[in-house]
Amino acid sequence: MQIIDLQPENREAIQQVAALLVEAFREHHPDAWPDMDSALQEVKESFGEGRISRVAVGEDGGVLGWIGGIRQYRGNVWELHPLAVQPAHQRQGIGRALVADLEERVGERGGHTLWLGSDDENNQTSISGIDLYPNVLEHLANIRNLRGHPFEFYEKVGFVVVGVKPDANGPGRPDILMAKRVGRSN
Repeated sequence: MQIIDLQPENREAIQQVAALLVEAFREHHPDAWPDMDSALQEVKESFGEGRISRVAVGEDGGVLGWIGGIRQYRGNVWELHPLAVQPAHQRQGIGRALVADLEERVGERGGHTLWLGSDDENNQTSISGIDLYPNVLEHLANIRNLRGHPFEFYEKVGFVVVGVKPDANGPGRPDILMAKRVGRSN
């Protein structure tokens, strides 16, 4: 496996990444990229100013995973958006390698923090399907993974839960905010 920049002229890889988005998010986030047109638009946006777009490719050149980064706060903070690994290749270290690679790229650009939002639209955690108000932080402090939510993967690669947007995706469907320090700390 090799991790490289996704290039705007690499049409074959772009098509593979778009298909990956549709497939990887179909089960838990079907509205994220429901079709190739929306996925292709996301990939094209990843080539914009202040963006990082990297792919993990196998020996045959096929796309195994994709990660993106979005510059924020004058480059001090970057959002990890999105991360997707071919379902058949998950739990093989590809996601972990993509995150480490993005951290390195962000650090090279002077970034200090990498953050992400990880939606829970399907009652995968203890903070989904309930009214988080008025004790939002209490619920968040006691978060539990009930059905394979990716927040535990992100914890394993060094992210911590830093907040939540209650009802971000509708009543009882929060967005879990996570972050980690990257690069050199002063």
